[in-house]
Amino acid sequence: MRVAVIGGTGNLGTNTLRSLAEDPEITQLVGIARRRPRLEIGRTQWVAADITKSDLVPLLRGMDAVVHLAWIFQPTHDPYKTWQTNVLGSARVFRAVAEAGVPSLVYSSSVGAYSPGPKDRFVDEDWPTHGWPMAAYSREKSYVERMLDAFEARYPQCRVVRMRPGFVFERRTATEQRRLFAGPLVPGRLVRPGIVPVVPDIPGLKMQMLHSSDVGRAFHQAVVRPAYGAFNLAAEPVIGADELAELFNARKVKVPARAVRTLLAAAWGLRLVPASPHLFDLALRLPLMDAGRAREELRWTPEHSSVHALSEFLAGLRAGADEDTPALSKSSSGPLRVREFRSGVGGTS
Repeated sequence: MRVAVIGGTGNLGTNTLRSLAEDPEITQLVGIARRRPRLEIGRTQWVAADITKSDLVPLLRGMDAVVHLAWIFQPTHDPYKTWQTNVLGSARVFRAVAEAGVPSLVYSSSVGAYSPGPKDRFVDEDWPTHGWPMAAYSREKSYVERMLDAFEARYPQCRVVRMRPGFVFERRTATEQRRLFAGPLVPGRLVRPGIVPVVPDIPGLKMQMLHSSDVGRAFHQAVVRPAYGAFNLAAEPVIGADELAELFNARKVKVPARAVRTLLAAAWGLRLVPASPHLFDLALRLPLMDAGRAREELRWTPEHSSVHALSEFLAGLRAGADEDTPALSKSSSGPLRVREFRSGVGGTS
């Protein structure tokens, strides 16, 4: 089986390639990214290509499956830039898959594609995917879902799988994720139990997390199994104020969501933090997902709890952990200084 992974140097890409590389049924494995990494992952052959302008058809011709993971989160102050890569670039990938005659397409969607939903029960994959329009990330994920609807109708011979993971963490991605979402003002070395005295108890802020390696295994199963449609991916437990308080050995303090958003909006407006306040709005509205379909049809069960994934990520923050790829390495993605955010630097592929 021949498989191409587009966006192979990022958080999901490296873990998907690692899982696929262990499968003896995979005879050819190609990692495609804008910048070729030095990192070696099993039998992976690296190819440099940009989904916004490179001719992708020759790279995909002859493949049995394509996994599309390429996505940028920055610059949040320039939504046209992210739209060019995330939406228009994805459209180019889908056209290339069709033209190359690839029989299987596995796409990384997200919990962020879902419309606002409940926090007191779990929803399955039939929950509407209209997103939260104020957040560019959600808006773009939702729009790509609509493009896939059209793609499936036009090319029924292509098996399409949409993976919708929650928040994905691990130790090696700490440098990249700090740069993308928190910025240089977050004291990574101080994020440890016993040092953080309190955690905010924000109404509605409950999130589902999972380890990157578990997501990689799920994508692997989506490639090799005859699965169709959407799959939620999440580990237990749901992370809220109680879980954070226990993790940090801290006490909870009630904090109004409006106050937090006001501070985030001010910091984002001053380019002190890279993540827009609209992402905070999105987090408050995300539904909780039922991952039962992935367990049943993909035979997938997360090996790590959400608490373990978050704990490992926090340990990575304290250590400044990274990975030797352009998307994850300190040399290309951090640590950043405040002035770099003021100049609008940011992004990954």
